[in-house]
Amino acid sequence: MRGGLSIGLVIPALDEEQAIGRVVRSAPPWVDRIVVADNGSRDRTAVEARAAGALVVVADRRGYGYACLAGLDETRDCDVIVFSDGDASDDLSETALLVDPILDGTAELVVGSRVRFRGRAERGALTPVQRSGNALACFLLRLRWGASFTDLGPFRAVRREALDSLRMSETGYGWTVEMQAKALRARLPVGEVAVSYRKRIGTSKISGTLRGVVGAGSRILWVVARQAFAHARPAGSTRGVHEEPPL
Repeated sequence: MRGGLSIGLVIPALDEEQAIGRVVRSAPPWVDRIVVADNGSRDRTAVEARAAGALVVVADRRGYGYACLAGLDETRDCDVIVFSDGDASDDLSETALLVDPILDGTAELVVGSRVRFRGRAERGALTPVQRSGNALACFLLRLRWGASFTDLGPFRAVRREALDSLRMSETGYGWTVEMQAKALRARLPVGEVAVSYRKRIGTSKISGTLRGVVGAGSRILWVVARQAFAHARPAGSTRGVHEEPPL
Protein backbone atom coordinates (compact mmCIF):
# COMPACT_ATOMS: atom_id res chain seq x y z
CA MET A 1 0.00 0.00 0.00
CA ARG A 2 1.32 3.44 -0.92
CA GLY A 3 -0.55 6.70 -0.53
CA GLY A 4 -3.67 4.78 0.46
CA LEU A 5 -3.74 2.79 -2.80
CA SER A 6 -2.92 -0.87 -3.31
CA ILE A 7 -0.06 -1.60 -5.71
CA GLY A 8 0.30 -4.67 -7.90
CA LEU A 9 3.44 -5.71 -9.79
CA VAL A 10 3.12 -7.83 -12.95
CA ILE A 11 6.26 -9.50 -14.29
CA PRO A 12 5.96 -11.40 -17.59
CA ALA A 13 8.71 -14.01 -17.73
CA LEU A 14 10.09 -16.63 -20.10
CA ASP A 15 13.08 -18.77 -19.06
CA GLU A 16 14.33 -16.31 -16.43
CA GLU A 17 15.40 -18.69 -13.66
CA GLN A 18 18.73 -16.90 -13.21
CA ALA A 19 17.14 -13.53 -12.55
CA ILE A 20 13.53 -13.88 -11.44
CA GLY A 21 14.21 -14.49 -7.75
CA ARG A 22 16.39 -11.39 -7.56
CA VAL A 23 13.73 -9.36 -9.34
CA VAL A 24 10.91 -10.44 -7.02
CA ARG A 25 12.97 -9.84 -3.89
CA SER A 26 13.97 -6.36 -5.05
CA ALA A 27 10.39 -5.07 -5.15
CA PRO A 28 9.64 -2.34 -2.58
CA PRO A 29 7.94 -3.57 0.61
CA TRP A 30 4.87 -1.44 -0.11
CA VAL A 31 4.01 -3.48 -3.22
CA ASP A 32 0.95 -5.47 -2.17
CA ARG A 33 0.96 -8.24 -4.77
CA ILE A 34 3.67 -9.59 -7.05
CA VAL A 35 2.52 -11.74 -9.95
CA VAL A 36 4.94 -13.55 -12.25
CA ALA A 37 3.25 -14.58 -15.49
CA ASP A 38 5.18 -17.59 -16.75
CA ASN A 39 4.91 -17.60 -20.53
CA GLY A 40 5.97 -21.18 -21.16
CA SER A 41 9.34 -21.39 -19.42
CA ARG A 42 11.29 -24.62 -19.82
CA ASP A 43 13.49 -23.93 -16.82
CA ARG A 44 12.89 -23.26 -13.10
CA THR A 45 11.45 -19.76 -13.52
CA ALA A 46 8.19 -20.67 -11.77
CA VAL A 47 9.96 -22.46 -8.92
CA GLU A 48 12.36 -19.59 -8.29
CA ALA A 49 9.57 -17.00 -8.46
CA ARG A 50 7.44 -18.84 -5.90
CA ALA A 51 10.44 -19.31 -3.62
CA ALA A 52 10.99 -15.55 -3.71
CA GLY A 53 7.39 -14.89 -2.67
CA ALA A 54 5.57 -14.21 -5.94
CA LEU A 55 2.26 -15.59 -7.09
CA VAL A 56 2.90 -17.49 -10.34
CA VAL A 57 0.29 -17.78 -13.08
CA VAL A 58 0.70 -19.67 -16.32
CA ALA A 59 0.09 -17.82 -19.59
CA ASP A 60 -0.79 -20.75 -21.83
CA ARG A 61 -0.35 -18.90 -25.13
CA ARG A 62 3.07 -17.56 -26.05
CA GLY A 63 3.34 -13.77 -26.33
CA TYR A 64 4.40 -10.83 -24.19
CA GLY A 65 0.92 -9.34 -24.26
CA TYR A 66 -0.68 -12.65 -23.34
CA ALA A 67 1.61 -12.87 -20.32
CA CYS A 68 0.73 -9.33 -19.21
CA LEU A 69 -2.99 -10.04 -19.57
CA ALA A 70 -2.64 -13.23 -17.54
CA GLY A 71 -0.89 -11.32 -14.78
CA LEU A 72 -3.58 -8.66 -14.77
CA ASP A 73 -6.24 -11.26 -14.05
CA GLU A 74 -4.58 -11.78 -10.66
CA THR A 75 -4.39 -8.08 -9.75
CA ARG A 76 -8.05 -7.11 -10.12
CA ASP A 77 -8.20 -5.61 -6.62
CA CYS A 78 -5.07 -3.45 -7.03
CA ASP A 79 -5.48 0.29 -7.68
CA VAL A 80 -2.18 0.79 -9.52
CA ILE A 81 -0.37 -1.74 -11.69
CA VAL A 82 3.39 -1.70 -12.26
CA PHE A 83 4.94 -3.71 -15.09
CA SER A 84 8.55 -4.87 -15.10
CA ASP A 85 10.57 -7.40 -17.06
CA GLY A 86 11.86 -10.50 -15.32
CA ASP A 87 15.49 -10.30 -16.45
CA ALA A 88 16.73 -7.84 -13.77
CA SER A 89 17.29 -5.06 -16.31
CA ASP A 90 14.79 -2.78 -14.55
CA ASP A 91 15.70 -1.32 -11.16
CA LEU A 92 12.68 -1.90 -8.93
CA SER A 93 14.12 0.40 -6.26
CA GLU A 94 12.91 3.18 -8.60
CA THR A 95 9.28 2.01 -8.59
CA ALA A 96 8.17 5.07 -6.62
CA LEU A 97 9.26 7.30 -9.52
CA LEU A 98 6.55 5.68 -11.61
CA VAL A 99 3.85 5.33 -8.98
CA ASP A 100 3.97 8.71 -7.24
CA PRO A 101 2.75 10.83 -10.22
CA ILE A 102 -0.32 8.59 -10.30
CA LEU A 103 -0.85 8.94 -6.56
CA ASP A 104 -0.68 12.74 -6.71
CA GLY A 105 -3.10 12.86 -9.65
CA THR A 106 -0.81 14.28 -12.32
CA ALA A 107 -0.81 11.18 -14.52
CA GLU A 108 -2.74 8.00 -15.19
CA LEU A 109 0.11 6.29 -17.05
CA VAL A 110 3.82 6.80 -16.34
CA VAL A 111 6.48 5.29 -18.60
CA GLY A 112 10.07 4.78 -17.48
CA SER A 113 12.48 6.11 -20.12
CA ARG A 114 15.84 4.40 -20.46
CA VAL A 115 17.34 6.52 -23.20
CA ARG A 116 19.89 9.31 -23.25
CA PHE A 117 19.01 12.65 -21.59
CA ARG A 118 16.02 11.08 -19.82
CA GLY A 119 17.24 7.67 -18.74
CA ARG A 120 20.34 6.06 -17.25
CA ALA A 121 20.94 3.00 -19.39
CA GLU A 122 24.08 1.01 -18.67
CA ARG A 123 26.44 0.87 -21.63
CA GLY A 124 25.44 -2.05 -23.84
CA ALA A 125 22.09 -2.63 -22.14
CA LEU A 126 20.20 -1.28 -25.17
CA THR A 127 21.33 -2.31 -28.63
CA PRO A 128 21.52 0.24 -31.47
CA VAL A 129 18.58 -1.51 -33.13
CA GLN A 130 16.49 -1.18 -29.98
CA ARG A 131 17.33 2.51 -29.67
CA SER A 132 16.52 3.18 -33.33
CA GLY A 133 13.28 1.22 -33.24
CA ASN A 134 12.09 2.94 -30.08
CA ALA A 135 13.00 6.34 -31.49
CA LEU A 136 11.04 5.67 -34.68
CA ALA A 137 7.96 4.47 -32.81
CA CYS A 138 8.07 7.45 -30.46
CA PHE A 139 8.46 9.81 -33.43
CA LEU A 140 5.31 8.33 -34.96
CA LEU A 141 3.43 8.75 -31.67
CA ARG A 142 4.51 12.38 -31.55
CA LEU A 143 3.62 12.91 -35.21
CA ARG A 144 0.12 11.54 -34.72
CA TRP A 145 -0.77 12.71 -31.21
CA GLY A 146 1.84 15.33 -30.29
CA ALA A 147 3.13 13.66 -27.13
CA SER A 148 6.88 13.60 -26.53
CA PHE A 149 7.54 10.05 -25.37
CA THR A 150 11.17 9.03 -25.75
CA ASP A 151 10.84 5.31 -25.01
CA LEU A 152 8.54 2.28 -25.05
CA GLY A 153 10.15 0.93 -21.90
CA PRO A 154 8.52 -2.07 -20.18
CA PHE A 155 8.98 -0.54 -16.70
CA ARG A 156 5.81 1.51 -16.24
CA ALA A 157 2.86 2.14 -13.93
CA VAL A 158 -0.79 2.74 -14.72
CA ARG A 159 -3.95 3.29 -12.72
CA ARG A 160 -6.04 0.13 -12.95
CA GLU A 161 -9.26 1.93 -13.90
CA ALA A 162 -7.47 3.74 -16.71
CA LEU A 163 -5.90 0.53 -17.96
CA ASP A 164 -9.26 -1.24 -17.99
CA SER A 165 -10.74 1.62 -20.03
CA LEU A 166 -8.11 1.11 -22.73
CA ARG A 167 -9.32 -2.44 -23.47
CA MET A 168 -5.87 -3.76 -24.22
CA SER A 169 -5.85 -6.44 -26.90
CA GLU A 170 -2.26 -6.73 -28.16
CA THR A 171 -0.84 -10.16 -27.42
CA GLY A 172 2.77 -9.73 -28.55
CA TYR A 173 5.59 -7.22 -28.23
CA GLY A 174 3.35 -4.37 -29.35
CA TRP A 175 1.79 -4.37 -25.86
CA THR A 176 3.74 -1.36 -24.56
CA VAL A 177 3.17 0.87 -27.58
CA GLU A 178 -0.50 -0.09 -27.74
CA MET A 179 -0.90 1.11 -24.16
CA GLN A 180 0.77 4.43 -24.94
CA ALA A 181 -1.13 4.99 -28.18
CA LYS A 182 -4.50 4.15 -26.64
CA ALA A 183 -3.80 6.41 -23.67
CA LEU A 184 -3.07 9.26 -26.08
CA ARG A 185 -6.19 8.53 -28.11
CA ALA A 186 -8.23 8.62 -24.90
CA ARG A 187 -6.52 11.88 -23.86
CA LEU A 188 -5.40 10.42 -20.58
CA PRO A 189 -2.78 12.43 -18.71
CA VAL A 190 0.51 10.62 -19.23
CA GLY A 191 3.99 11.12 -17.84
CA GLU A 192 7.52 9.93 -18.47
CA VAL A 193 10.34 9.71 -15.94
CA ALA A 194 14.00 8.76 -16.23
CA VAL A 195 14.83 5.27 -14.98
CA SER A 196 17.95 3.16 -14.81
CA TYR A 197 18.46 0.20 -17.12
CA ARG A 198 21.00 -2.60 -16.68
CA LYS A 199 22.31 -5.37 -18.87
CA ARG A 200 19.88 -8.22 -18.61
CA ILE A 201 20.70 -11.53 -16.97
CA GLY A 202 20.42 -14.33 -19.51
CA THR A 203 19.70 -14.21 -23.24
CA SER A 204 17.28 -11.75 -24.81
CA LYS A 205 14.26 -13.29 -26.55
CA ILE A 206 14.16 -10.34 -29.00
CA SER A 207 17.49 -8.62 -29.54
CA GLY A 208 19.38 -11.90 -29.34
CA THR A 209 18.15 -13.05 -32.77
CA LEU A 210 17.52 -11.42 -36.14
CA ARG A 211 14.11 -13.02 -36.31
CA GLY A 212 13.22 -11.60 -32.91
CA VAL A 213 14.36 -8.08 -33.81
CA VAL A 214 12.50 -8.02 -37.13
CA GLY A 215 9.38 -9.61 -35.68
CA ALA A 216 9.14 -7.31 -32.69
CA GLY A 217 9.92 -4.18 -34.72
CA SER A 218 7.36 -5.00 -37.36
CA ARG A 219 4.72 -5.71 -34.75
CA ILE A 220 5.34 -2.44 -32.94
CA LEU A 221 5.05 -0.40 -36.13
CA TRP A 222 1.89 -2.28 -37.11
CA VAL A 223 0.28 -1.48 -33.74
CA VAL A 224 1.14 2.23 -34.08
CA ALA A 225 -0.37 2.33 -37.58
CA ARG A 226 -3.50 0.50 -36.47
CA GLN A 227 -4.08 2.90 -33.60
CA ALA A 228 -3.27 5.95 -35.73
CA PHE A 229 -6.04 5.10 -38.18
CA ALA A 230 -8.58 3.85 -35.66
CA HIS A 231 -11.77 5.88 -35.70
CA ALA A 232 -13.34 5.17 -32.33
CA ARG A 233 -11.54 6.37 -29.21
CA PRO A 234 -11.31 4.00 -26.28
CA ALA A 235 -13.23 5.00 -23.19
CA GLY A 236 -11.32 7.22 -20.80
CA SER A 237 -10.70 10.69 -19.48
CA THR A 238 -10.77 13.71 -21.78
CA ARG A 239 -8.14 15.59 -19.81
CA GLY A 240 -5.04 16.88 -21.55
CA VAL A 241 -1.71 15.14 -21.74
CA HIS A 242 0.76 15.69 -18.92
CA GLU A 243 4.43 15.64 -19.82
CA GLU A 244 7.52 15.93 -17.71
CA PRO A 245 10.10 18.40 -19.03
CA PRO A 246 13.36 16.89 -20.34
CA LEU A 247 15.98 16.34 -17.68
